Amino acid sequence: MEEFDWQGHRGARAALPENTTPAMLFALQFPYIKTLECDVVVSKDSQIIVSHEPFFSHHISTRPDGEPVTEAEAMGFNLFEMTVEEIQKFDVGKRGNEKFPDQKPMAIFKPTLKEMIRTVNEYCEKNDRHGPAYNIEIKSHSDVYDKFVPQPKEFVRLLVKELRELGVLEDCTLQSFDTKILEELNIQVPEATIALLVERTGNIKEDLSTISFKPEIYSPNYYFLTEGIVSEAHSQGIRVIPWTVNELKDLQRMVDIGVDGIITDYVDRPPNIHFKK
Repeated sequence: MEEFDWQGHRGARAALPENTTPAMLFALQFPYIKTLECDVVVSKDSQIIVSHEPFFSHHISTRPDGEPVTEAEAMGFNLFEMTVEEIQKFDVGKRGNEKFPDQKPMAIFKPTLKEMIRTVNEYCEKNDRHGPAYNIEIKSHSDVYDKFVPQPKEFVRLLVKELRELGVLEDCTLQSFDTKILEELNIQVPEATIALLVERTGNIKEDLSTISFKPEIYSPNYYFLTEGIVSEAHSQGIRVIPWTVNELKDLQRMVDIGVDGIITDYVDRPPNIHFKK
């Protein structure tokens, strides 16, 4: 358990609004949580914003006038075309999240990555807690370059510059489904810990062939993960950290097949999992 990398998905999505600073601080209350996982996009004024979508999701967002964001208008609120000041006038917590009925609603806005990490640092210092690692997913896809996100070269440049300024680059895993982003990371920061995110294959050889280098971490959908895949990754010196594992039986299965860490929305559940001695 001590060596295992338990990661709070979007902070602690089952408990508090996703990708917000309070969710990150909540996860840090559990000493076994080693890593805070979050997603990032870019604002009009080139700031790194913590957000799963490059727009305001109609499932959780409220407009500045107090009305819920509708599905029809959601993608029109494009974060890449909005300044931080404009973005932070929207609420992303007080409506709660219907997928997580136990999530505590609260009035909260999307933080910049800088704001979030500085607040986490202050919390850890005040509470004598070891600082966490970060697993930062770069939300990008070739279909939306220059529309919702920058080109990979610029996205990576902006993010890496900020992480260096904050002094946390060495504490970060940088992950993405977008292989162009991963290739750019390998060019600009070959020393970084890079994770290949994959959706649905169950074929590690095929997945690894999509990039020109060997990533430090293979991060698949847990549903398709087997002991054989984990063994194959380990034989190549690649760690395996699946996403997003929430049910106790699935958490236990992942530990039993030998994964190196788990990304979960339920940061309170790891003590229920048994490790082989």
